[in-house]
Amino acid sequence: MNLTDFNAFIKSSFGNLVDQFKENDEYGFNNPLSQEIIRVGFTTNLTPDVIRRAADNKVQFIITHHDAWGFLYGVKEQCMRDLRENEISHFYIHLPLDFVEFGTCNSLLQEIGIIKKIQQTHYKNNKEIIGIGEYYESITFEELVERITNSLGEDVKTWKNSNLPIKRVGVLTGAGNSTDLIRQAKEAKCDVYITGEKSLYSVQYAKFIGMNLIVGSHTFTEVFGVKALVERLKTQFNEIETIYLEEEHVE
Repeated sequence: MNLTDFNAFIKSSFGNLVDQFKENDEYGFNNPLSQEIIRVGFTTNLTPDVIRRAADNKVQFIITHHDAWGFLYGVKEQCMRDLRENEISHFYIHLPLDFVEFGTCNSLLQEIGIIKKIQQTHYKNNKEIIGIGEYYESITFEELVERITNSLGEDVKTWKNSNLPIKRVGVLTGAGNSTDLIRQAKEAKCDVYITGEKSLYSVQYAKFIGMNLIVGSHTFTEVFGVKALVERLKTQFNEIETIYLEEEHVE
């Protein structure tokens, strides 16, 4: 596989989402090289630590959900230097991966045992619309907390604001801490809302409307979407090796 092959794969996998969202703002390449790619590493974020781990594993191409953040002053510049020095190419894909059928939200729902999808997460009128899934049989809030804790491999923050059993689950991975999103979950009659960040306002609003709230980390609520993308890539190009470049639980 080379980057031309990979670019064609992205366009076929994401369809009109690559036209809906702007390249370089929401997806794109860093340090694109023309070499044949055999070893592919993947994770959620691009950081100097991730690049170092990739270099140690002789990875030629890194796929992440996020590009290096420009507002972490100096980090993006260091990442660009490290990619060039180690002759590693990088591709990031943000909002298209959040809203594609196999992406971050549906992958997390599937990870916690939800097969029945009620609503596909999407982007409409400049607004994020949450994903919704249902269990075939209700479970307790405590059982759901245990499932997501085991899936993410980290302690999650929880607010039990209702004693009702859990069947319908609303989710927006990553920075889904907006009260608008929690209201969507309430209006859709969700029993719980899951996301990857919180604020004072999200916690207060969830309590006010009686919405159970579970908050994991931004990084690990979204990694399953990257994993799903890489698994699809491996199916199409079975000669490649894929390596999970696991990040620290720092959030």
